[in-house]
Amino acid sequence: MDLALAPETLARWQFGITTVYHFLFVPLTISLAALTAGLQTAWVRTDNEKYLRATKFWGKLFLINIAMGVVTGIVQEFQFGMNWSDYSRFVGDIFGAPLAFEALIAFFFESTFIGLWIFGWDRLPKKIHLACMWMVSLGTILSAYFILAANSWMQHPVGYRINEERGRAELTDFWKVLTQDTAVTQFFHTITAAFLVGGAFMVGIAAFHLARKKHIPVMRTSLRLGLVTVVIAGMLTAVSGDSLAKVMFRQQPMKMAAAEALWDGQERAPFSIFAYGDVSEGHNSVEISLPGVLSFLADNDPNSYVPGINDINKAQEEKYGPGDYRPNIPVAFWSFRWMIGFGMASFGLGLLGLWLTRRKFLLPPAMRTGEDEVPNLVLFRNKALSPKFTKLYWLTALWTLLFPLIANSWGWIFTEMGRQPWVVYGVLQTRDGVSPGVSQGEILTSMILFTLVYAVLAVIEVKLLVKYIKAGPPELTESDLNPPTRINGHDDEDADRPMAFSY
Repeated sequence: MDLALAPETLARWQFGITTVYHFLFVPLTISLAALTAGLQTAWVRTDNEKYLRATKFWGKLFLINIAMGVVTGIVQEFQFGMNWSDYSRFVGDIFGAPLAFEALIAFFFESTFIGLWIFGWDRLPKKIHLACMWMVSLGTILSAYFILAANSWMQHPVGYRINEERGRAELTDFWKVLTQDTAVTQFFHTITAAFLVGGAFMVGIAAFHLARKKHIPVMRTSLRLGLVTVVIAGMLTAVSGDSLAKVMFRQQPMKMAAAEALWDGQERAPFSIFAYGDVSEGHNSVEISLPGVLSFLADNDPNSYVPGINDINKAQEEKYGPGDYRPNIPVAFWSFRWMIGFGMASFGLGLLGLWLTRRKFLLPPAMRTGEDEVPNLVLFRNKALSPKFTKLYWLTALWTLLFPLIANSWGWIFTEMGRQPWVVYGVLQTRDGVSPGVSQGEILTSMILFTLVYAVLAVIEVKLLVKYIKAGPPELTESDLNPPTRINGHDDEDADRPMAFSY
């Protein structure tokens, strides 16, 4: 069965659906691994039971999330062979290298040490057990770096040559692929955005329990950690985003112009708050903008010249031949804004939360609360929020946990859609990367099936998370409070006892 669509359209839709779905789990996995390790470190150093309960609670949510991430990630790699065989044949020598490193090094760290962490609660001394979790966190970060290095090569190919005889790209400098500025800045931006996701997730769930006056000591600590993480990660995400925008301006000027719907180049190029135009005519009919802001974002100079969509399209026609080298302008424009808007909304809520829950010398003694009490939300020095507004804040904090996930999804949509019509920028167009032997009917069938399976997995994921979130942190057992002092257990007679599964 063939549909009246371009050959690559359905393949792109399938890859987009599976990629965005998979990436819902990635930032939460990266951030929760480190945050859980941080809480366990606090327990090892202080022996405070609230940190151990928090470790077990957030660790359980981390395990549910990483399991779903692994399952959905497998589909990603299969698609390169199923729907994108010409792309894989052309760039496999380069693109496959960082992916191989990700599997052999990073995934080895994750899978090995996560097993030791899950089963080693009553078999490993607590410092060794803690080290396992930090190794898991390191594995998630390494995994992200290698995958982002592969994606960065698609955005800005370096360290390769074209073998005309074999009709493929071949790797010449792997180190350059790993360390080019696109990979480094994209990694910095992605990791900081991941911690924005994890911090907001922690804030939202802590707010849910504090509003119900449940598990207060653990959730007070979790709320504080989450708010600090959101604020720091939010600031670093803005800084890294600015750096990435400048790299994008140098390497993919069309993407920058499309992000602002800037049709014709100009000095003091504006940042459009809102724009509506006619893509076929190449101009905006309605526009609200801030003069000079785009020039500053692109080149640190509010007076610098920024080329427009029409200028860049003409230049690329002269370089690559006749064609339309514009991405989908409305998608690029609005995805860029949704990314910034949802991300900064969480950052703003984090700042507000830190102020409302401030402690010690910033509050008069009458407004301070103990570890077993829900913190007062104090807007002004001597006045707490009313019960109505307190409830509103907790509810807003709960639902805002979704905002960074939405921002991350729009960010990746912008990154990939803004590069079109290239699958490897300036080297291979998307239409030339699809599998020639796969019919549109076959792609449509697999896309529908995968989407249905993913919908079922989403229901399972949400139900599991809701179940364990509502249950709250577990009560500690005698075994939890007295961890082994040597490998294999407390004493030699326990040496052959099987490891216990703690969840």
